[in-house]
Amino acid sequence: MLGPQVWSSVRQGLSRSLSRNVRGWASGEGKKVDIAGIYPPVTTPFTATAEVDYGKLEENLHKLGTFPFRGFVVQGSNGEFPFLTSSERLEVVSRVRQAMPKNRLLLAGSGCESTQGTVEMTVSMAQVGADAAMVVTPCYYRGRMSSAALIHHYTKVADLSPIPVVLYSVPANTGLDLPVDAVVTLSQHPNIVGMKDSGGDVTRIGLIVHKTRKQDFQVLAGSAGFLMASYALGAVGGVCALANVLGAQVCQLERLCLTGQWEDAQKLQHRLIEPNAAVSQWQQGRGVGGVGSLCPHWSRTQGWHQAPLSLFLSENPLREHPSVGTPCASQKILTLDKVGHY
Repeated sequence: MLGPQVWSSVRQGLSRSLSRNVRGWASGEGKKVDIAGIYPPVTTPFTATAEVDYGKLEENLHKLGTFPFRGFVVQGSNGEFPFLTSSERLEVVSRVRQAMPKNRLLLAGSGCESTQGTVEMTVSMAQVGADAAMVVTPCYYRGRMSSAALIHHYTKVADLSPIPVVLYSVPANTGLDLPVDAVVTLSQHPNIVGMKDSGGDVTRIGLIVHKTRKQDFQVLAGSAGFLMASYALGAVGGVCALANVLGAQVCQLERLCLTGQWEDAQKLQHRLIEPNAAVSQWQQGRGVGGVGSLCPHWSRTQGWHQAPLSLFLSENPLREHPSVGTPCASQKILTLDKVGHY
């Protein structure tokens, strides 16, 4: 049972959500909010003493804000949310809301293992500025996470959420794929607007798009590695870790797909596969020191480290990061002129 204080917060949040027009959520009677576009999943930088580095977080947001992203995702896998306290999770959302451009959408990962915990976190994140809640599948008791259990969980969260809900399936981390039949059922909920699918199965993505086509349900690809294929099958955008370091190129791929320039899109997608694979392999717990760079970074769980630049295309030259003076070899970054067309 939710306590009186939580129920009070829920009621207040629901009341505020009815007048959310100023943030762009009202999209016409009976139509769900439009979440189409590219979103970088923002990393959570830490200091060498394992505290959240809010200064670096805001610095990254200001740099990422120069790209034509639809918005930003915080507290996803890239943000190391399982290793943050509840207060840190909320403070990160608040700081991002303050630092990001006002015309962008903020999707905040509010998932917890319990339904009550998820509702409480979702309401709290709405209060500090989240525009939508991205809710990952609970997975500790994955053996009991049947379609019925997941439908019950997400329905309760969506019923009580003051902001729209985006389903989040990331089987590489949870060991659990949100079943297609559950997605189809949940797509009918008026407060569930779409899904981020990070599984990489484009056949599944196409099937979800097909089966939810009458519900105004929007699918976001969970990686730049299958972004073009997802667009071809009806996805509306992507939450792409690669956008943290190759924002211009990922947005360019989006434009090529949306304008039907499939041959050019294919060429660019091919060039992005290896950099995306490198970023994806190292994304969890890896911070991005600046746009266009992979700088040394402190992870709360793995200490001081860097992304292995050798995983990127070998023909790309290394250049020094412009913001760190004369760096040592570990502080060099990769230029990507041969990956995209910039």
